[in-house]
Amino acid sequence: MPVAVQRRAVVYRIRPCLSHSPAAGARPPALLLGCCLLLLAACSTPVGVTRADPRTVHRGLTSNVLSSGRLSGPTQNVLFEQDLVESFGADPEKALARLRAVVVAGEARRSDIFALAELSFQHAEDTGKRAYFLASAVYAYAFLFPGSGHHAPDAFDSRFRVACDLYNRGVAAGFASEDGSEVDLHAGDFPLPFGTLQVDFDAAQLQKDNRQLTHLIPVAELEVHGMETRYRWPGIGAPLAASTEPIDPALGFQDLVIPWSKVAVTALLRIDNPRQQIVTDRVHATLTIESPSQREQVDVDGQPAPIEIESTATLAYMMAESPVWQQEIAGFLKGVGVIDEKTRLAMLAPYRPGKIPVVLVHGTASSSGRWAQMLNELFNDRRIREHYQFWLFTYNTGNPIGYSAMLLRESLTNALRRVDPGGTDPALQRMVVIGHSQGGLLTKMTVIESSDRFWNDMSKKPFEQVDLSEQERDILRRTMFVHPSPFVRRVVFIATPQRGSYFAGSRLAHWAARFITLPMDMVHVSTDFVLRNKQAVAFADMGELPTAVDNMTPGNRFIKTLASIPVAPGVAAHSIIAVDGDGPAEAGNDGIVEYQSAHIDGVESELVVRSGHSCQANPHTIEEVRRILLEHLETN
Repeated sequence: MPVAVQRRAVVYRIRPCLSHSPAAGARPPALLLGCCLLLLAACSTPVGVTRADPRTVHRGLTSNVLSSGRLSGPTQNVLFEQDLVESFGADPEKALARLRAVVVAGEARRSDIFALAELSFQHAEDTGKRAYFLASAVYAYAFLFPGSGHHAPDAFDSRFRVACDLYNRGVAAGFASEDGSEVDLHAGDFPLPFGTLQVDFDAAQLQKDNRQLTHLIPVAELEVHGMETRYRWPGIGAPLAASTEPIDPALGFQDLVIPWSKVAVTALLRIDNPRQQIVTDRVHATLTIESPSQREQVDVDGQPAPIEIESTATLAYMMAESPVWQQEIAGFLKGVGVIDEKTRLAMLAPYRPGKIPVVLVHGTASSSGRWAQMLNELFNDRRIREHYQFWLFTYNTGNPIGYSAMLLRESLTNALRRVDPGGTDPALQRMVVIGHSQGGLLTKMTVIESSDRFWNDMSKKPFEQVDLSEQERDILRRTMFVHPSPFVRRVVFIATPQRGSYFAGSRLAHWAARFITLPMDMVHVSTDFVLRNKQAVAFADMGELPTAVDNMTPGNRFIKTLASIPVAPGVAAHSIIAVDGDGPAEAGNDGIVEYQSAHIDGVESELVVRSGHSCQANPHTIEEVRRILLEHLETN
């Protein structure tokens, strides 16, 4: 052992100096001085301390095979106590077998079980042998939940959390697919270094909420980029991100779950009386899949234990595989063919009865991906997670705003009919809609009564008197005559150009708008209306269908009319207004929208956030949305 060898070397160098030192006068002074210095060095204490940076000392005390690749102090202690330091370095499997023999002989202490877990994991990582990953999980479980007749470790034991992580990582790696890219959960007999692990698993657990879980990814192996925060709810079990697809392919998108949805699940390997089983050559275990959306803790040995949840990594993984980023500019320029009608309104996870929908509506040349940080924060607030479910609305942002708002209202109405055809879930009647920028204008159009105001901007004649086909009349009625959606009870406007955007009025914006392809159904309606009702046209340039840029240009008929219509009675509205810089808010803007445009009277609250226009990820914006949602829970 290095310490012992060092100490013996010091002792043997000291003794010759003391026994055979000649008289001082027999040697020259310089040589005598050298001998004195050597004597002082040889006589220094073999055990001592050196003051060091506390961080360095702390790293040494808390280091383990998972965090640094080095064995923890407790495991190194066990190796020394069992005289296995050199043996483990030379032949790890032989050393592990010797330490296991102590366990089988009934002489094991809790520290020996922990050491077996950590040593097995290190050897598994060094060799890639699956059997040792599984052995690590088995030993770690035996340390954490020893079973009847044994005491569980104290919560203050530093090894407790390390053992949880060894177990979680051991389960994920022990059931890894052949190429290591996924986790393959299944029943069967699995080799252990000392025998067999018999695993029971009901494959029906891979079906949840009428969807099949596929492609289970160990999120502990994922680095997250683009998120300001990463939330991990520590507990027991291997956290996984699972893709989902309808069990019946014929059902397609009927449950409204976004096709690239990823859900967080946790794999748990249960072992009854593990301290008794690990002394045998056959360990029996049951594998289960836990869903954090349904429960966040499980019963182990009669005690509640939280399951490990990695929600941020799952959300980031979902967003990374989402096509929404490619839709941002394409969705602005193309009126059709970019945003699939089936995925216009989508849920992040299957519908949950009793949870209030929060619908997020993005802005111009943007996408639902821009809500990622806000979703991450809100979903990791237990108060929010237990009472709300999040839906995303995606649309082609170059289209006329009235047309996009019509699609939003109808998508919400159809969604409620689909998920709750009997109208039995009162939570669905308390919907909250949150819109950023142009999305805020769409949001407002879910809670207003327009009467014939938009129509009068277009026509001098009453709607019933113009010459239109029934199909054209139907689409104009749905677009021009806006009624409040009765299930929307609260709205939040974020950086919304209530009176238009000065940027939308710029030459650059109008130049870009020239490349927008508008929806053909609206183009045909607009053209036919002008050709067949020339005397009814309200203004000269009516022949050209306006884009969203036109609609948001200050002074435009549409934006002036929308700004003049109040939010319907009984609906709570809130404004979050971005202002860049430190000057007076009333004279400021966010680079796109003036404060004076975003400010409206009659709202429940208004918060000014010092930020540029894209303020959805600003912590003050998120905190205000959190506050509003919690306030909403207290209202009827």
